Amino acid sequence: MGNSVWTMPLISIVDDDESVREAVGGLLKALGFETQVFACADDFLRSARAWTTGCVITDVHMPKMSGLELQARVSQDGHRIPFIFITAFPDDQIRRRALKEGAVCFLNKPFTEAELVAGIRLALGTRPPQCS
Repeated sequence: MGNSVWTMPLISIVDDDESVREAVGGLLKALGFETQVFACADDFLRSARAWTTGCVITDVHMPKMSGLELQARVSQDGHRIPFIFITAFPDDQIRRRALKEGAVCFLNKPFTEAELVAGIRLALGTRPPQCS
């Protein structure tokens, strides 16, 4: 019998807004999560650790590939990674689409630390559904 060490799952943050990447990444690191940040969906998809991430937090609206397109691409590639969407432009139709496609949480900016952590716990399967 060896000692097994449980580590926090990797959280990937994909947002074209550097201040959001830094703020969310810094908050999650302070809470003990391992994070990696990406300025665009393509950078995430090319990452060596893309398919070992425990959860993706992504903006809905980004140039080239939106968060919804990223979610669809990950799914098409056969991966089941939980997605949390964040947006400064709330839209009920986009929210419904994201959740229908499997997103675990859809947060409007600005969101609270508690809302984000609840979404991450839901994504990682450590909390019952409570996030909209």
